[in-house]
Amino acid sequence: MSRTVLETRDLTMRFGGLVAVDRVSLQVEARQVHAIIGPNGAGKSTMINLLTGALRPTAGQILFYGRDITGMSPNRISHLGMGRSFQRTNVFPSFTCLENCRLASQSRLKNSFRFFRPAESYRQVTERAERALELCGLSHRRHTPAAAMSHGEQRQLEIGMVLATDPRFLVLDEPMAGMGQRESETLLELLRELNREYALILVEHDMDAVFSIADVLTVMVNGAVIASGPLDAVRNSEAVQHAYLGEADAVEEA
Repeated sequence: MSRTVLETRDLTMRFGGLVAVDRVSLQVEARQVHAIIGPNGAGKSTMINLLTGALRPTAGQILFYGRDITGMSPNRISHLGMGRSFQRTNVFPSFTCLENCRLASQSRLKNSFRFFRPAESYRQVTERAERALELCGLSHRRHTPAAAMSHGEQRQLEIGMVLATDPRFLVLDEPMAGMGQRESETLLELLRELNREYALILVEHDMDAVFSIADVLTVMVNGAVIASGPLDAVRNSEAVQHAYLGEADAVEEA
């Protein structure tokens, strides 16, 4: 039985004469952290938008658990089990943690905004929300408004909202953006725990975090993949060091 969760085949996105993603082929296996890095303008965000349905590719194919999802809407892809977080914190400030997660959980119901639903539906929504808060480490903050929380906690909450949609796979777009060291360490530990159950695609500028958690590293430059494979092999690649890492042993800016 195949362990492949996500696969792209020659995925391409053109905006007029600009090729933002250039024939990218990659695979993500079960319980694997696949990090995508590259300088600004490398095509990382476009790649994420293609995977999650926000953009329709010019060419190529996306397979999710063997199913062709190329060109599907974000809502359909989400309902199939792909959960996504965004670069900018995307929570409802006046809602409590539980309310945020409950709203996300409700979106998975077939009729999300029916006002007269069986009581069992409400219980399922709340149970998923409570479990999501437990998974993201915010059970003790369930009744705290998101606006009263630190930036790092809000990022945790956003991941909790993704988990409340009952995903099978996580796509995380710069989850540590704007965090201090302690908050980053907390979130990194959360990602390690989630990786026990989920495969992840991680786009991240924090190279220390990437190098500490990634199993596979894909490096993009100008829309194309210049290297992809096990962390150490890619990190030591002369092509990567020349084009992206420079001659140094570490990355100062992704």
